[in-house]
Amino acid sequence: MEMEKLREVSEALPKIYLARHGETEWSTTGQHTGLTDLPLTAQGERNARALGTRLKDLSFAAVLTSPLARARRTCDLAGFGESARIDPELVEWNYGDYEGRGTADIRKERPGWNLFRDGCPHGESVGDVAARADRVIARLRAVNGDVLVFGHGHCLSVIGARWIDLPFEKAGVLWLSTASLSIVGYDHAANEPVVRLWNDDRHVALET
Repeated sequence: MEMEKLREVSEALPKIYLARHGETEWSTTGQHTGLTDLPLTAQGERNARALGTRLKDLSFAAVLTSPLARARRTCDLAGFGESARIDPELVEWNYGDYEGRGTADIRKERPGWNLFRDGCPHGESVGDVAARADRVIARLRAVNGDVLVFGHGHCLSVIGARWIDLPFEKAGVLWLSTASLSIVGYDHAANEPVVRLWNDDRHVALET
């Protein structure tokens, strides 16, 4: 009986659903896509609709989206465009000089480079992104109810890490595929943040 009560309390606590945008041309090639406003590919649009099917029976106290086109389009195709509010701080990391480049290419001139430790020249620093994520989390925790967020791979990984107080440089272990769904929330109380689901893409169509 006690276990059932704890489970009921856990289910009643708010959950934050984190949806990464659908596929873009650069996401398929591993190029860092920060503020470059690329559209979804045809496959990305199909998977955004599939994400909407996955979410259609759920209700949310708030829906937030990055202002970038790939996130807003994913939000629209998933069926939440009319209820979504743009949060400017959900934009992807500003990669500065590394915009459009892949990690392997960057490491040819900077061996051992790690985004979450080293940041990007002429872009956002690690501290900048951490502070931005913390402000987003504070707003998410202030909502009375479940929240759905449409955003980007690295930004959402940082939010996931900061949610559970994971050291910032470890945020990369919370990898996200396109059109994936993740959930963060709480265990038995609001001072016990947990990851409830991560990088679930079972709804994503593999065929092109």
